[in-house]
Amino acid sequence: MHALLLKAKHPFVIPLMAALAFSLYIIQHQIAGYKGMEKKIEEFVILPKGEYLKPAVIGYEQLAADIIWLQAIQVIGEDTVTPKGYDWIYHALDVVTTLDPKFAYAYQLGGVTLSVLGKVPEKSNALLLKGMRENPDVWQIPFYIGFNSFFYLNDYRSAAEYMAKASKLPGHPAYLPKLAARLYVQAGDPDVALEFLLRMYKETGDEKVRAILEQRIKEVIVERDARFLEEAVRRSKDVYKAYPEKLIELVERGIITGVPREPFGGYYYFNPEDGRVYSSVVKERMRVYGK
Repeated sequence: MHALLLKAKHPFVIPLMAALAFSLYIIQHQIAGYKGMEKKIEEFVILPKGEYLKPAVIGYEQLAADIIWLQAIQVIGEDTVTPKGYDWIYHALDVVTTLDPKFAYAYQLGGVTLSVLGKVPEKSNALLLKGMRENPDVWQIPFYIGFNSFFYLNDYRSAAEYMAKASKLPGHPAYLPKLAARLYVQAGDPDVALEFLLRMYKETGDEKVRAILEQRIKEVIVERDARFLEEAVRRSKDVYKAYPEKLIELVERGIITGVPREPFGGYYYFNPEDGRVYSSVVKERMRVYGK
């Protein structure tokens, strides 16, 4: 951390930082549910807003931001973090980025964590939009906003617009312009969603986030395969005037070359009552890609 290399110029700085660190130590253990503390304890200690804390650490904003950041990343992604805990994480990250507005990685990791693990995409986008204002040349920040807009907010146009913004920034991957263009015209296509997820999976290094994205990738594969098989069932019915009893009949009749492998280790089956294909593992079809 760059700020931790600074030398204290005034005698009051060390005790001030020690007091701040101790307060954060208490907060961290309360938020993580340490030793079975009740959830209501999370509300006991409130970290001051960045606007209030900044004057108190004048000249040492980056140092204070680093202390808070080190405490925050110890609880990010923990299984014991409650919804209230993710409210605190958002607040802590807001403080960090107020003290150190150019700390681009805090926006990136915080944004992904709040949406993928915390299930609070609105707070994630609020942090990321702040990051865009302070770091307008970092392509990952609008990329993550586009991800949130697509997968959590069902706002395909915004997703395409932010992806387009990311594709114009320095250092962006070569695939971004093409993906942004596809989002504008094929946002509801599972293949587009799958490409988006695979790109996101490669961009993030957090293992817990990657695990959830991997799950999501498999769910999208199920949706893609189900649509493919449903179209094959329709073609088969047009020819044979009846639904197949089993999906393997589609292969036997030459409609398709093979039944896709179910990614969770289960199998696909056709339900003649509603004319849809389902996975034996994933009980509900993904609504976000509804026709």
